[in-house]
Amino acid sequence: MNIMILRTMLAAITVTMLPVSLLAETAEDKGLAIAIEADKRDEGFDDSTANMTMELRNKQGDSSIRYIRIKTLEIIGDGDKSMSIFDEPADVKGTAFLTFSHAVKPDEQWLYLPALKRVKRINSKNKSGPFMGSEFAYEDIASQEVEKYTYKYLHDETLNGIDCFVIERYPAYKHSGYTRQVVWINKAEYRPEKVVFYDRKNTLLKTLAYDGYRQYLDKFWRADDMFMENHQTGKSTKLTWSDYQFKTGLKDRDFNKNSLKRAR
Repeated sequence: MNIMILRTMLAAITVTMLPVSLLAETAEDKGLAIAIEADKRDEGFDDSTANMTMELRNKQGDSSIRYIRIKTLEIIGDGDKSMSIFDEPADVKGTAFLTFSHAVKPDEQWLYLPALKRVKRINSKNKSGPFMGSEFAYEDIASQEVEKYTYKYLHDETLNGIDCFVIERYPAYKHSGYTRQVVWINKAEYRPEKVVFYDRKNTLLKTLAYDGYRQYLDKFWRADDMFMENHQTGKSTKLTWSDYQFKTGLKDRDFNKNSLKRAR
């Protein structure tokens, strides 16, 4: 028998023995696989601290700046815990925000208001509201666990010279302010490059762009800049990150309602 014919027959037999899922991977399967890989690549940082500058800009171009410290504790098997502490300007100094992100159940969030000297719990049905006057919603601040969405792969695309997967994700949380989000995922590093948000009416709402990525501990990628533009209001928020530190020894006790009042 001709060797080329034999090879063709063997290839055909091998293909018929493959699982159906590998023969015809659905767009949903591929979207989920991309999300899982992206999540996997960011595992193992334990905890981190960073400084952040938040620049709020209105439709007229007027801006105000807030200075914030961020602490994050990685929780294996669930969402991460994080605390944001506002240092400047004076009218928000001492304000602290605590988030317990969860994979499936609603996130838990609390806000400490120093003027009132009390901790206010954020209603689980109000996560679409703006975080401290910014264009980031409360649900954007929580860690983005894989289980929070269902997924669909759309296509490949080059974005600013970067080869990306483009996937769509749909919030599993019924009180989300979004119907869907379109995400550009860097093919080489599996990090997000851009996210487009659609509101409850499925109308274009916001775009989040990441810039200036740096790698820490030879594994973890963090963007220096995150720019959120609201297409409906003309407002925008720019987050500029600096002074990242990892594996600093933060513990679970550093992330509770009492620690909000002690935040300095």
